[in-house]
Amino acid sequence: MTRSCSERVWENLMDRMEQIDKMLNPDNYTEEELEEAPALHEYGLCFDYVPAGTFSDQEEGFFRWQLSTGGPGDEFRFMTEDPTETMPVTEYWFLDWFDGANVELKGINYDLINRIWTEFRELGMTEKAQSGEIFG
Repeated sequence: MTRSCSERVWENLMDRMEQIDKMLNPDNYTEEELEEAPALHEYGLCFDYVPAGTFSDQEEGFFRWQLSTGGPGDEFRFMTEDPTETMPVTEYWFLDWFDGANVELKGINYDLINRIWTEFRELGMTEKAQSGEIFG
């Protein structure tokens, strides 16, 4: 029997965080541990902006770093409509057919993903994504 997204969300988040940590902090790992680590610029599918009202129960817009789609899919959501926001609430979403679960990032997980948000912001990707450009 397939486990629900709420039963799998933490396991998948921890796997993603380990992969991202390897990309951002390679000095903390051995060469063997880094062999399968992708480059950050090749990681994920796209970075885009999801305007308010895109989904029926969505009241505010957010920025999305989509890592995979289908069943299952996963993504990080930066919960702000302001492309210059420096510390947005950030959630990890794990989505499977007709099911989904999310976790608000805290502590070292938040710090790690905020480094990526900062890169997106400093490169001007947040403003471009909000204007309709998609980076994928």
